Amino acid sequence: MCQLLGMNCNKPASISFSFEGFSRRGGQTDEHSDGWGIAFFEDRACHLIVDDKSSVASPLAEQIKRNPVKSCNVVAHIRKATQGPVALENSHPFKRELWGRSWVFAHNGHLKHYAPTLSGAFRPVGATDSERAFCFLMQGLHARFGDQAPSLDALHAALQALTNEIAAHGVFNFMLSNGEVLFAHCSTHLHYVTRQYPFTKAHLVDCELSIDFNEHNHLDDCITIIATKPLTSNENWVAFAPGELKMFQNGVVCLDGPRQVREFAVAC
Repeated sequence: MCQLLGMNCNKPASISFSFEGFSRRGGQTDEHSDGWGIAFFEDRACHLIVDDKSSVASPLAEQIKRNPVKSCNVVAHIRKATQGPVALENSHPFKRELWGRSWVFAHNGHLKHYAPTLSGAFRPVGATDSERAFCFLMQGLHARFGDQAPSLDALHAALQALTNEIAAHGVFNFMLSNGEVLFAHCSTHLHYVTRQYPFTKAHLVDCELSIDFNEHNHLDDCITIIATKPLTSNENWVAFAPGELKMFQNGVVCLDGPRQVREFAVAC
């Protein structure tokens, strides 16, 4: 299956350390070698980089490692193709505009026989179930709220309802961000760790690299990293429960969704 990486924090921070370990899973320590991508926000501006090469063989991935990007919201993805060929248009994250903001989305899972009716501005460019699901989410939000952005409480509730509808088709782990907040939904596997004072050292699972966060952070920094599987061996990663839709803002969980535990016959 694909894997997800996200970051949400109260001040712009670098994701280089986490991305160093995560990118190794794109063909070196794991099999997700069918493309990769990363999206990060600077205020309302959204930068999106995608590649159909594996993240361990991609010059673009090397640039991300060597030129640290600082952002409050980041979504990254490494792909193992289940639907759609290996191609740029099928590489996550995907991006759309809604309510004057860019939204980015990445999915880990497999939705069987999923062909929602899509119209208007939200139609897929590629051939993945993931992009179809993203377009359905965006279309559903616009249908509910029109051209006026809702409150975050109302947004979370609407996303929970739409997510439950999609998740009935299979495995639907995803991350979604508009640069203000980051949503993360778990069907099967998703974890997060929050880094704040007192900071500690961390050791990556996928390579021999460690960092002392005391040397890089201020006392008031609050940074949450979300990943399909824990990236470090000595931090207290928290597992999502199946069915949870969490909303992160300023580095902390500010809303939790109801849990709907299901047995999945489909794995990807």
